[in-house]
Amino acid sequence: MASEGAKDGKAAGRPRRTRRAVLFGGLGVVAAAAVVGRDELGRAWWLMPGVSKPRKDGEIDHAGAGWTAASPANWRLADRPDDYRVDRIVVHVTQGGFASSVDAFKNPWHKASAHYIVRQDGHVEQMVRELDVAFHAGNRSMNERSVGIEHVGFVDRPQDFTDAMYAASAVLAAGVCRRYGIPADRTHIVGHSEVPGADHTDPGRHWDWDRYVRLVGEALRAAG
Repeated sequence: MASEGAKDGKAAGRPRRTRRAVLFGGLGVVAAAAVVGRDELGRAWWLMPGVSKPRKDGEIDHAGAGWTAASPANWRLADRPDDYRVDRIVVHVTQGGFASSVDAFKNPWHKASAHYIVRQDGHVEQMVRELDVAFHAGNRSMNERSVGIEHVGFVDRPQDFTDAMYAASAVLAAGVCRRYGIPADRTHIVGHSEVPGADHTDPGRHWDWDRYVRLVGEALRAAG
């Protein structure tokens, strides 16, 4: 399970945006345009203080997912992919049950969350909007550029990784790939243990990467 919120530079309490592009404000926008070009200038707009996309409580990004809101202390408000490009999926294992994992992400003292939790029966629960930065990878840059998917179970119990879990997670990941133009390969779909600076071992040696990436590709092709 992710447990890295403090490393994201986030103070406890209501989430505050880290607006790297404040330097682009005012006359700085004009100067920046000559350097960064139209695409980066557009991105700078979404990084400006007070700029935010409209959103509704309980809105989900994956059809059929349940919704439980993670504590605002465990994620950061953003407007992805307009402010931060999304080009990675990070695969996690909870090292606990479904209910305890949901409760952990609802706990403001946990300092971590993920966008989704996938259960053994294939149920998907969303806890952070894909727009926003979940504290799941223990690496600020990776958090900003990725969607985190937790899988209920333990790394040393291969029986926890069921057919229903693989299938549901693959459809979920394929949707993320489609929304952000992410290639369905091992460069862009990574394990928590592969994140630079990570001290976690999940998803572990029993996670079938060949099967998972193949299923994600099949789900992408099936969706056209």
